[in-house]
Amino acid sequence: MRRTLWAAAIYNLAWGAWVVADPLAIFRWSGVDPLPNYPQLWQCVGMIVGVYGVGYALAARDPLTHWPIVVVGLLGKVLGPIGFVQSAIAGTLPWPLGLTIVTNDLVWWWPFAAILAAARRECAVS
Repeated sequence: MRRTLWAAAIYNLAWGAWVVADPLAIFRWSGVDPLPNYPQLWQCVGMIVGVYGVGYALAARDPLTHWPIVVVGLLGKVLGPIGFVQSAIAGTLPWPLGLTIVTNDLVWWWPFAAILAAARRECAVS
């Protein structure tokens, strides 16, 4: 659990820093036109992802005690893709941007759910 949360912390901090430093890189990488061109909005997303990384680093110290941070993270990692799919279907976001969902969200579902299950078991025993 600790390794998972440290990995999530490092990933989120790195991804967030990358997006803040070069907010249009993901658009260039995915071949998507970055219009409307509001890089500050994407930098804000990077900042939010980076802040999640700080939370995961704090939770890694004692995952069973800090399970609420994991809940918030998992909610974001489930609701974000739902919002993306709705926007992509509506044609307001291009599908290639969805590639970020794989590493930002989907890969963390099972480990975060496992941490929450362990916390629930721990709570039931106490």
